[in-house]
Amino acid sequence: MLDLMTCTLTGKDLEAFMKVIGKEITGIALAGPVDSTEKDELHIRFKNNTFIRIADDGQSCCEARFMTTDDNLGDYVGGNLLNIEVKPIPIPLKDNEDDDYHDIEFLEITTTKGSFVITNHNEHNGYYGGFDVTVTFGAVA
Repeated sequence: MLDLMTCTLTGKDLEAFMKVIGKEITGIALAGPVDSTEKDELHIRFKNNTFIRIADDGQSCCEARFMTTDDNLGDYVGGNLLNIEVKPIPIPLKDNEDDDYHDIEFLEITTTKGSFVITNHNEHNGYYGGFDVTVTFGAVA
């Protein structure tokens, strides 16, 4: 069973996670933005026709936020969701030539088929920064 001490979610994000913990995953997709008003999102769909949407909702002016993964997300379909953990990296990367910053934060999703990692990126000018990873629960119509 899940050790909730490792779950870094709180509030509404934790409530959304608790609705799908232990549920069988039927689909996982990292969706890119359709237009400039949207952002990258991780979508995880479950056997009981529910889903969660995970995104970095901390967008401020003068930032480029995006999500990447090197993992094959299809490998985890059929497993059950066990944990979601946000793992910050305390030191931003700095491009000394342009005085730009690149923050990185890892999002580790643990299933009964193993774990995969989504990397959240935030490129900014040094004034803005940080992350606001949110988890939203929904039902498929």
